[in-house]
Amino acid sequence: MANIKYEIVEKIAVLSEKGDWTKELNKVSWNDRPAKFDIRDWNHEEERMGKGTTLTDEEALVLKEALDKIL
Repeated sequence: MANIKYEIVEKIAVLSEKGDWTKELNKVSWNDRPAKFDIRDWNHEEERMGKGTTLTDEEALVLKEALDKIL
């Protein structure tokens, strides 16, 4: 498996915690690309991450507007 380079540019929020794992919303740069919003599980102690999803600024805005309508 190829090495994936990442940098957490901005920690925004911890959405939940379960044991050593946290589900977080961060701005993350993957492979030296511009940072995107990123939602995924992290175990920082073991430097492991779970599957997640990334959103551009435009996608995050659409999601925010959709959530504002239902919450």
